[in-house]
Amino acid sequence: MQNCPLKKRVLPLLKKFSTSIKKMKVSMDVVSDKKQNKSLADLKVGESCKILRIIPQARGEKKFSDVGLVPGTELIMEAKAPFGGLIRVKVMETSMALHKDDAKNILIESNK
Repeated sequence: MQNCPLKKRVLPLLKKFSTSIKKMKVSMDVVSDKKQNKSLADLKVGESCKILRIIPQARGEKKFSDVGLVPGTELIMEAKAPFGGLIRVKVMETSMALHKDDAKNILIESNK
């Protein structure tokens, strides 16, 4: 049974299949997180919130942490561009602009 030709063909296919299943699971987790929680892009002007999590596949996850956008940080939405490209938030005592696409990867909890 050790030298079975079928086993040699099937094992690589199983490894490939299990890798694709793992990738699908990670992407499904990201989709379910986006559905359950609000993103920073959904926040209205004048509202405040607390960052819950930054989606790992987000472009520049380290860039966010370098400017203080980490889980637990409180911020206020100051303004949104008229055509939806940029948003301006106040983090600690600093105002910063973010692209709306990047803001969609920052999951928040609204402060009421």
